[in-house]
Amino acid sequence: MASTFAAVFEIVSFGAIIVLVVLGLGIIASMMGIFNFAQGEFVLLGAYVTYLAYAHGAPVWAGMVAAPFVVGAIGFVLEALIIRRFYAAPIVAMLGTYALGLIIRESVRGLIGGFYLTVPEPIGGSIDLGSVHISAWRFTIIVITLLVMGACYLLLARTSFGLRVRATLENPALARASGISTPLIYGATFAFGAALAGLAGALIVPVFSLFADLGIRFLIQGFVAVMVGGVGSFIGPVAGAGVIGTLSAALPWVMSPVVADVLVFVLAIAFIKFRPQGLIAGKGV
Repeated sequence: MASTFAAVFEIVSFGAIIVLVVLGLGIIASMMGIFNFAQGEFVLLGAYVTYLAYAHGAPVWAGMVAAPFVVGAIGFVLEALIIRRFYAAPIVAMLGTYALGLIIRESVRGLIGGFYLTVPEPIGGSIDLGSVHISAWRFTIIVITLLVMGACYLLLARTSFGLRVRATLENPALARASGISTPLIYGATFAFGAALAGLAGALIVPVFSLFADLGIRFLIQGFVAVMVGGVGSFIGPVAGAGVIGTLSAALPWVMSPVVADVLVFVLAIAFIKFRPQGLIAGKGV
């Protein structure tokens, strides 16, 4: 019983990490019509900002608070200077954001020297539930993920900003005629998605350590999760993240981790083949 509960907790906590990564990627894909292949590197930047704050004597939690704002600001600048030139050509956007991610990743690799750098957990220790001991920090990540999901939904579905974002997505020309600054909305949306990736990186760096390739795995899993969940809605990518995160964490308990990773992608490809609109159909990109 104890081992089963521990396994379920590991699966849920890893799924929460995937959801955090996918939230930003899904918002950018659904709201802006492009796949941001630099999203994994925004996760890396969030982890790096947290490490820098800790290395310079600030509390770890201070770096975690700063990370989404710093990464969001970087995303806003990159959108204004580079990304917005790709909206008319989504395939070119994928190549452009991939190149941008490569530049970020190799820049961080040069700064940290190819090492694995550790950051302590702000909330250490474990939570004891009878004979079961679960990581207090991983439990915190689950709670934060739930709060962020609820806040994102309310922001996009229940606020004037969310209304302007949806209007710009649906009909940019009419939105401009109504007085909405579509370039500002695109920039803010991209920055918001980047900030979510930065938050994900800040939260996971105590678990996975900081290294230059930190974001690559999460980018691939995030991309697959968005495709499985469906592009064009808020719920779709989150549902896809739950499925991919659960499979990625559960299968290694019963088979080799390498075989499990391959099987996850095979199952995802087969699902997308027979249901290309994803679990929850939305506005296709």
